[in-house]
Amino acid sequence: MTEAHRPKGLSSAISYRDSKAAFRWLEEAFGFEPLFVLLDADGNLAHSEMGYGASVVMIGNEWSDDHKSPQSIGGKNTQSVHVQLAPGDDIDAHCAAARAAGAAIIAEPETQFYGDRTYRAKDPEGHIWTFGVTVAAKTAAEWDAEGGFTTQTRLDD
Repeated sequence: MTEAHRPKGLSSAISYRDSKAAFRWLEEAFGFEPLFVLLDADGNLAHSEMGYGASVVMIGNEWSDDHKSPQSIGGKNTQSVHVQLAPGDDIDAHCAAARAAGAAIIAEPETQFYGDRTYRAKDPEGHIWTFGVTVAAKTAAEWDAEGGFTTQTRLDD
């Protein structure tokens, strides 16, 4: 078990009806690395963390009316998680592994105007996950020209 000391940054906390099953599935389907599990006196999963690169995702049970699995609220999502693969990683193979583990692929791998190849998947409880890998490093001017956008640092009034 690794120590649970995190550097400054962001992480996501995802609620599941069956967090133990989700923890195991996320390792198999998406390649997340188990960091630690915190079990209560009855052996139930009270909290867990998984790593991917320098990022952490917390996996836990539904614990209030505001912390629910999509499975408990008609399949709705209020957020999705984006996971960036390392340059050179095979996103098509990653998608195939996720599909083989039971992920519902809701957007097949496709190269985007900004130079990433991405796909989207739903896990068994309906959380939406997006995976991407940079296949062509583009400048903001290049993706603006291709996508019809204007990139800037801040919103101007």
